[in-house]
Amino acid sequence: MQFIKNNKKLITSIITISFPAIAEMSLNTLVGIADTLMISYLIGKEGLTASGYANQIIQSIILIFSSFNIGATAIISRSYGEKNYKRINEVLGQNLLLNIIIGTIVMAVSILFQQNIMGIFDTSQEVLEMGLSYFRIVSYSQIFTFISFAAASSLRGVTDTRTPLIITGIANMLNIIGNYVLMTGFWIFPNLGIAGAAVSTSLSRFIGAIIYIVILFKGKNGLKLHIKDLKITKKVILPLWNLSYTAGIEQLLMQLSFIVASVFVAFLDTTAEATYRILLTIEQLSLMPAIGFSIAAAALVGKSLGEQEQQKALHTGYISCGCGILWGIIIGSTFIAFPNLIMKLFTNDTEIILSSKTAMIVSGLDQPFLAFIVIISGALRGAGDTRTVMLLSTLRLWTMFVPLVYILIVYMNMGVESVWIAEMISYTIFIVITLKRFQSKKWAQINI
Repeated sequence: MQFIKNNKKLITSIITISFPAIAEMSLNTLVGIADTLMISYLIGKEGLTASGYANQIIQSIILIFSSFNIGATAIISRSYGEKNYKRINEVLGQNLLLNIIIGTIVMAVSILFQQNIMGIFDTSQEVLEMGLSYFRIVSYSQIFTFISFAAASSLRGVTDTRTPLIITGIANMLNIIGNYVLMTGFWIFPNLGIAGAAVSTSLSRFIGAIIYIVILFKGKNGLKLHIKDLKITKKVILPLWNLSYTAGIEQLLMQLSFIVASVFVAFLDTTAEATYRILLTIEQLSLMPAIGFSIAAAALVGKSLGEQEQQKALHTGYISCGCGILWGIIIGSTFIAFPNLIMKLFTNDTEIILSSKTAMIVSGLDQPFLAFIVIISGALRGAGDTRTVMLLSTLRLWTMFVPLVYILIVYMNMGVESVWIAEMISYTIFIVITLKRFQSKKWAQINI
């Protein structure tokens, strides 16, 4: 209790920054959930599986190649604590330009090699054709997603989590409306089936990116986009690269591990694949508070180091992790107590609901561990210790998670719960190592 009383102001700051970030992440996930629910009910499990595979590839590509945003948040938050607004805006402009360039290249490659990319999954011809239809259209929106991610990461660096929340809310409302009218042929609109969900998602991302650009040109919290800063300079790009390349490698290896796990799940039947997609969506939504606390931890740890307050940075990490663990216990208990009820919110397929029960219970047990890892990793990234996070994440995924999923599914003939059993085992071991790294405070000596 004395610790809480002594850090009352810091706890208030964490909560103030976290809540809009939590709401934003939740709304962001709603884009995928809206597609999942509507495709599940309006098209069926084949369409659900197809869009799930397509979205996994698209999100993996974006997360891997937008890793400069992690470095940008760390530099901007540190500079914000130092009140160095010139550097803040230089990083904003150059990071945005990098994302536009990378987004354009990724979009072109995705469109040109769509058949090869979607062909990695061992699935039925019907699912593959639906997946290609969805993937082809959504690929055109990737550049807008890169722009939005770059803008949001810069705003979070100056502790502004409200603006991304509002923009994400607008984009989500447009996506949900677009999904309905284009998947049902409502009024004057054509019935485009699964392609309608892709068109709606793409349009909502385009509008969100435009709003971000307008706001950045107007300026907010000392963050203002200038044309002169839209150029690459050595003094900005080198620190960005040094902080971000490890995050890019981490995301590459992480997303590859998830794709490999999905390939193993594809050995099972279509019902199992659809169950897996819904369970992933549920976990993503349940994880939003942890991601929100992670964002707050990253911004405030960086700002505290800029203000030369190492102990405050340490306490920020501890308090954020405590909040995340508490949330993990609450939501995990809900998963365990009401597995079928939760699944019924996402599908009316009895077979899928029954096949998910064990996985839901295991996922519930996993929630506190998952929340802790996400938040402590965010705190380390905010301090600029992206290399340690990359090394620990890579070791966990490729020495434990992927091999365990393979053994459980291929050799032991277990179902989709294998993914969450493997995840929980790997987390319980690496939590200790990650916590010791944070407690050492070696990250406070990193010069960015």
